[in-house]
Amino acid sequence: MLSSDAISLIKLLFVKDKELYVFIHRITGYYPHDIKPYKLAMVHRSNPVKAKDGHWINNERLEFLGDAVIDNVVADYLYTTFPHKHEGFLTSTRAKIVQRESLNRIGNSLHLDAHLHANTHSSAHNSYLCGNALEALVGAVYLDQGYKRCRKFIINKLIKKHFDLNNLVRTEQNFKSRLIEWTQKYRVAIEFELVDSYTDEYKNPVFRTAVILGGIHASEAEGYSKKESHQIAAKKALDRLHSDPQFREQVLASTPEIL
Repeated sequence: MLSSDAISLIKLLFVKDKELYVFIHRITGYYPHDIKPYKLAMVHRSNPVKAKDGHWINNERLEFLGDAVIDNVVADYLYTTFPHKHEGFLTSTRAKIVQRESLNRIGNSLHLDAHLHANTHSSAHNSYLCGNALEALVGAVYLDQGYKRCRKFIINKLIKKHFDLNNLVRTEQNFKSRLIEWTQKYRVAIEFELVDSYTDEYKNPVFRTAVILGGIHASEAEGYSKKESHQIAAKKALDRLHSDPQFREQVLASTPEIL
């Protein structure tokens, strides 16, 4: 009896979407049983398609599904991989993997944009286009291949291939220290102000911190600990100091004169 993969390969000889079939196989290791969810995963909301019932559809529902599946698989994988780590560590590490920047980096490396149907004008202002498409693709894999194969795809093709977990949990760039060193060098007052704290949909604590430089609001960021929110906000402040000369001059102008 032929396997489902063999049947899918035979179907490939007669389908009109050969390029997408081959692309999906290269990324996932599987030939699609049903190409429809994968085609929908590549439809951005800026350029929707009309369904048979007359409704305009895009990949946002698949994106929602894929986001939930990724969260579940990453949490399960980290729980198993690090049996002696506490909840805060697992939450922080999961956040680093599933954050928009990480998923967008992976989506770009997979060249999802080559198959994405989007309005170029709208997509030019959407920096997370490929990351959102990656979530939609995961949703399509889940519907087409089932949870077991989708989990294998996420772990082997996304996590293991694109993250060095040991390095991820060991290395943390200390942006806060760098920012403090900068303020000491230029005698600029610095404050890390807790703006808000709440719990997310998974009951994890979230902290929002603002960085104030010389009395000027520099940045805000959220994290699963106060330390993480400080680091991310400090990085944003450093990036702004380096990229925005006018802001930098405003901050430096706040420095008291030496009598």
